[in-house]
Amino acid sequence: MSRDECKRAIEHGMALVDTLEGNVLGFGEMGIGNTTAAAAIMHKLTGVPVINCVGAGTGLSDDGILRKRNVVEQAVQRHGADDPLDILATFGGFEIAMMAGAMFAAAERRMVLLIDGFIVTSALLVAARLQPAILDYCVFSHCSDESGHRRMLDHFHAQPLLHLGLRLGEGSGCALALPLVHAATNFLCDMATFDSAQVSEMVD
Repeated sequence: MSRDECKRAIEHGMALVDTLEGNVLGFGEMGIGNTTAAAAIMHKLTGVPVINCVGAGTGLSDDGILRKRNVVEQAVQRHGADDPLDILATFGGFEIAMMAGAMFAAAERRMVLLIDGFIVTSALLVAARLQPAILDYCVFSHCSDESGHRRMLDHFHAQPLLHLGLRLGEGSGCALALPLVHAATNFLCDMATFDSAQVSEMVD
């Protein structure tokens, strides 16, 4: 992407949020090859070595992972982007840029951002570098088995709600975690007190 194309993708993602209702927004993705893009973004924004960023994606063999690692290493050596927006434009895809934009808009509306797996978290890496306060609105749904995701979460000092061995994107982790978010909200808002439940406190 050019820098202008990247900005337009971010703006389009922001505009999509304005069409939605509710106070929780789950982020997922569908794509081919975007774990490669996410690994490059991760390396550039966290400093984690490429070897620890690149994984099997949808099921690469060991040889495939090696080729993928070489592609990322060549790409980051060729392109010297350091600004977060330039990193996104250089290594990311339109779906990653749109998710980053949607994260900005959702946080501005004080929505809960339910973050899914590896690619979604790479979009958050960009968004949080540009607007660090966005992390105050994030709940991390699960830890993916994709190599590198645990290190991404560690970068944010994040504790995901679930670790079920998932390697899927598509918001599957969000769908599984959403009932936990609802339950936590209900505990906070609707839990009876001793007085309301007419429970007598123990007296010594």
